[in-house]
Amino acid sequence: MKKIIAASALAIAALSVSPLLSAPAIAQAKSVALADVRVAASRSNAFTVASQQIQTTYKAQIDQQETRGQTLQAELNVLVAKYNEEAKKTPQNQAALQAAAKAVQDKRQSASAELNKIGEPVDLAIAYVEDQISVRMNEAIRAAMTAKKVDLLLQPDAVLARDPSTDITDAVVTELNRILPNVSITPPAGYKPGQLVQEKNQQAMDQARAAAAAQPAASGGTPPVTR
Repeated sequence: MKKIIAASALAIAALSVSPLLSAPAIAQAKSVALADVRVAASRSNAFTVASQQIQTTYKAQIDQQETRGQTLQAELNVLVAKYNEEAKKTPQNQAALQAAAKAVQDKRQSASAELNKIGEPVDLAIAYVEDQISVRMNEAIRAAMTAKKVDLLLQPDAVLARDPSTDITDAVVTELNRILPNVSITPPAGYKPGQLVQEKNQQAMDQARAAAAAQPAASGGTPPVTR
């Protein structure tokens, strides 16, 4: 569970949360509040249930990764001990010391690669869960702002001092639970981490371009004359 929470904290920190207000609107904001998007996502029902499902569905991989990790750590400790012994010798055998250091480095790299390979299905499931929550976060934030009559929302790390009553993180969680009660832990074939957010961002860009292209016609402007 700790691995899942830690992974989520990192990914959710990079959520694509679109600006909700323009610069003039921010200057005129009357009601200001705070919300921690990462905390809101990790407290949501969708994330909590999905985390439990991942622990159950991928228990074999999680247990294998933990057991193999302990074995590899023990093997690495032996190599580190050999390096320390070489380092204590007087005079030092530089060739032996460098060989011992390389053995430690190579073992760390191979162990990390092996453990990452074992955990790939788990990591992909986690990424898919986070991605599904990410694409609905803006909607939850807007709904929470409307419910709390807030027109400017800040992240806590952007504020020096605050009153606890200004924090509407729980309201964001409530709206996220309403909008997205559950998510799937089974990524579709060919899924790449962050794919859903990228697709949503691309869709928003395409819609913005289409709106800009349609604006002259909607305003009744005269199209340029070509020769």
